[in-house]
Amino acid sequence: MTTASYTIGWLARAGGVGVETIRYYQRRGLIETPSRQGPAGSGGVRRYDEKDVRRLRFIRSAQAAGFTLEQIGELIELDAGKDRARARELAKERIAALDEKIADLDRARSVLKKLARDCASQAGNPCPILAAFEGPGSRPR
Repeated sequence: MTTASYTIGWLARAGGVGVETIRYYQRRGLIETPSRQGPAGSGGVRRYDEKDVRRLRFIRSAQAAGFTLEQIGELIELDAGKDRARARELAKERIAALDEKIADLDRARSVLKKLARDCASQAGNPCPILAAFEGPGSRPR
């Protein structure tokens, strides 16, 4: 059994987040809020353990992969129930969203490359890059 020995400040530093972020995750049910430790009536200090550090790092890694906090909460619940099929489904949904974003970025890159070429070859004319961003009627095709 792990010993609860870390303060919220230490946990925040270990996870690379602020204290308020941890409190937000607690309000969202992603991290448990431990009871206060200390003499009765003293207010005490909440103590966290390695399990909390791992959970915080899991949340941060899942966010870096693009999962929403709602999806992360579902992944946490799935882990408790060992529902791998749903976890795979969530991952596939995230992959599809990333593929769509990559396609959008590829299209934007292609348009910008064309605009840059056109800008270099059309000396004396208005810059097609600037014209493209002036409004919908002036976008090059």
